[in-house]
Amino acid sequence: MRSMLRIALRSLANRRLTASLTVAAVALSVALLLGVEAVRTGAKSAFANTISGADLIVGARSGPLQLLLYSVFRIGSPTANMSWQSYRTIGGDPRVAWAVPISLGDSHRGFRVLGTSRAYFDRYRYRGDRRLELADGERFDDLFDATIGWDVAKTLDYRIGDAIVVAHGLGEVGFAEHDDKPFRVSGILAKTGTPVDRTVHVSLEAITAIHVDWRSGARIPGRSVGADEVRNMDLEPETVTAAFVGLKSKLAAFRLQRAINTFEDEPLSAVIPGVALQRLWSLIGTAEQALSAVAAMAVATALLGLVATVFASLNERRREMAILRAVGAGPRTVFGLLLTEAMLLTLAGIAFGMGLVYAVLFAARPWIEAEYGLFLPIRAPGEREAAMLAGVAVAGLVAGLLPAIRAYRLSLADGMNIRV
Repeated sequence: MRSMLRIALRSLANRRLTASLTVAAVALSVALLLGVEAVRTGAKSAFANTISGADLIVGARSGPLQLLLYSVFRIGSPTANMSWQSYRTIGGDPRVAWAVPISLGDSHRGFRVLGTSRAYFDRYRYRGDRRLELADGERFDDLFDATIGWDVAKTLDYRIGDAIVVAHGLGEVGFAEHDDKPFRVSGILAKTGTPVDRTVHVSLEAITAIHVDWRSGARIPGRSVGADEVRNMDLEPETVTAAFVGLKSKLAAFRLQRAINTFEDEPLSAVIPGVALQRLWSLIGTAEQALSAVAAMAVATALLGLVATVFASLNERRREMAILRAVGAGPRTVFGLLLTEAMLLTLAGIAFGMGLVYAVLFAARPWIEAEYGLFLPIRAPGEREAAMLAGVAVAGLVAGLLPAIRAYRLSLADGMNIRV
């Protein structure tokens, strides 16, 4: 076995250029396979950890996924709002530790505006138990303060103290703007990699204030309430879009969910975020499978290249094989030599591919996390990755069988013939 390995290594050393190119092709494909897996698991983890502090999300009666999408991911719009009185009732339930209301419906240059309370910044959690932190400034305090997400500030080049005008509706271009009540940027949140980055946060009272002289999406003719005048008004909201609810005991989640879903005062829905997220992920799993398929095809292409390289070298090595046979090497030795070379090329490609992935992750992870909020952990290959690498090794062994069988069948006389 050792002599076989030594001969194979020397043979590959004599063909170092083609061997290096083959190893590089396998390494790049393995790096792509592991890289896609790292991004897939990182994205799935970030997706599942978009909100991790709430036990329930409560809103007007709708489908669980719809409630999750518009309340957490700011995708779509609610079919209706829930009353402020219902929110107060649910928040006062003895099983509830805290409740944070949110109000959606307005936007600023394509970014969602979310009305909430200051408790939102204390209770919102993402990626396990990470809190929202400020990169600059402070949380909204004044009625017309706004705390904006990282992407909002970067895209629109906002700084602390800049004025922004909220528009009614969700279009990128606001044709119905609340320009008589501008907001001031009071704080910029640090990058989170969640929809928080693309959100303008204001107080619930501010949402009420900018709509006191509006009805049905337009200003009430002949009525105009200025920014100073509105400060003296009762700005308690009549409705909110949804609420994030934390419980004193997670064991009460299903019981309270059932009670809210059968709420007598108005039709409401309550969803458990983790359950709804898993259902949502299963719906978009096709994209995940497509990425894995592309990476697998890249590996298959590299292994086909390995077969082609070994096959192409056979004609050049026929005299080498004949000499081995002449000095006493049997057909099995020739067969084993070709198979050993294929395995060495495959294993070298796997090793270099793993090294490339870890080097890229180590170098690019801080930038990826800062730019996209995607945390890619550097860890030893898990069961899925190990199975993939084992599959590549087995595929490399299978790929080496064809040229090995071909070499096995070459006869001594055929090898010694000189073809013109």
